[in-house]
Amino acid sequence: MTTATVHDKRRYGASTPGRRAVGTGIVILLHILIAWALITGTARKGLEIIKKPLEAAVIQEVIIPPPPPPPPPPKKIETPKQIEQPKAPPPPFVPPPEVTPPTTTAPVIESVQAPPPAPPVIAPPPPPAAPPGPAKAEIGVVCPTQVKPEIPRQALREGIEGEVTAQAIIRGGKVVEVQVLSGPRAYHNSVRSAMMQYQCQSTGAGDIIATQVFNFKIN
Repeated sequence: MTTATVHDKRRYGASTPGRRAVGTGIVILLHILIAWALITGTARKGLEIIKKPLEAAVIQEVIIPPPPPPPPPPKKIETPKQIEQPKAPPPPFVPPPEVTPPTTTAPVIESVQAPPPAPPVIAPPPPPAAPPGPAKAEIGVVCPTQVKPEIPRQALREGIEGEVTAQAIIRGGKVVEVQVLSGPRAYHNSVRSAMMQYQCQSTGAGDIIATQVFNFKIN
């Protein structure tokens, strides 16, 4: 009995003192690490991380629909072919009847030489119409408001007397020009100055010529 027991220990192998020392060292090291983790708070942070709920993001798969099938090609509409109608045969050719023209005697045309035509007489163009001249009127009717001419000092000093005839051109109710026709030269400027101040009537018929005679006497 005793011999068998010793044989079994040798077969299965007894625990050696070296292995026990290694295992004891590992256990002591684990206890030291756990104590250090508890002191520094690393174990607490690990537990908090483990306690946090795990967030799971669900990614939905996007399914791209297949492209639509191409449209069918348009159907060709076949038009019915026109049925060619048979052409009618051409009518038979009938020659026209022969007609003999009547015999007529052509008149004899005698050539008569006509005299040469006379050259046309070109009449000279009529002379251009002269523009209508100014109308004549009485100075007292056309110019009712008149200014009496003054006797110049030269005529008073020399005792010059006489009649002075003057002609006025009136346009638009105003005397535009005065021409002395006759009379002593000492009165010409006085007559012109007086007649240019006349107030006349506008007739609208263009220029009007009026003649007036002045009789100068020195008392």
